Amino acid sequence: MNKLVLKAEVVQIEPLRYTPAGIPLLSVVLRHVSEQVEAGMKRKVECEINAVTLGDLAIGDLALKGLKLGSHIIATGFLARRSIKSTQLVMHINHIELDILKD
Repeated sequence: MNKLVLKAEVVQIEPLRYTPAGIPLLSVVLRHVSEQVEAGMKRKVECEINAVTLGDLAIGDLALKGLKLGSHIIATGFLARRSIKSTQLVMHINHIELDILKD
């Protein structure tokens, strides 16, 4: 199984672009901060992750939801390599909602 659910803040939004197949693609950078329990001890977790959305989510759905820099979101998706030759991971978002408790 490859599923990722992440509460995060949008810290960067790249201009909309298109894949060679003509599919709209929007790249964003997400910042996550939380406290997790590991081996019975609390641990502060902070990270930034590159993420992409494709298709309708990239061109219309995000704008309708009011996505902008500083938005707090709950993103659901999966991890994949940036490209065939890369080992770098990118989150592919296939569902997104505004975290109204944060905004």
